[in-house]
Amino acid sequence: MNHNDALSQKIMDILENKFGDQIDQYAFPPPVFTEMEAEIVALDMAAGAMTVQFPVQERYFNPYHAMQGGMVAAAIDNALGPLSVLVAPPNVTRKLELTYSRPVTLEMGSIQVHARLIKRDEPRLFFRAEVRSRDGQRVARAKATHWIIPAPATTPA
Repeated sequence: MNHNDALSQKIMDILENKFGDQIDQYAFPPPVFTEMEAEIVALDMAAGAMTVQFPVQERYFNPYHAMQGGMVAAAIDNALGPLSVLVAPPNVTRKLELTYSRPVTLEMGSIQVHARLIKRDEPRLFFRAEVRSRDGQRVARAKATHWIIPAPATTPA
């Protein structure tokens, strides 16, 4: 078993433990994660941190031959979302703020999103993310606020 297989199994174990027999009600991994060819390359549950890698693809380019900003935002959301599912009860992105530093170009090959849970103040979760090129240049950073979704009311039997 290589590192990625072991990491994928660790993530599935966490999700199966968390959702139990209700796991089939969810799409893990989400279709948009798969569409963007995302790959989780690091997970540190104790630190509440995850790194996700995305290939730079021409189909995501703007007229200037750089990755369209919305696709960079989608990459960030595709790192924060999976991390949030692992470290907290079900939640949704309420606010996402981005600052772009430089364009993402085809020569970069891939980008990595380093996401981290900063603070938990239920029902809110606060995250930060940095997007870096393979050579370590920061291309964007983000702050996000997620809201924990209230558990559905159960009907007594």
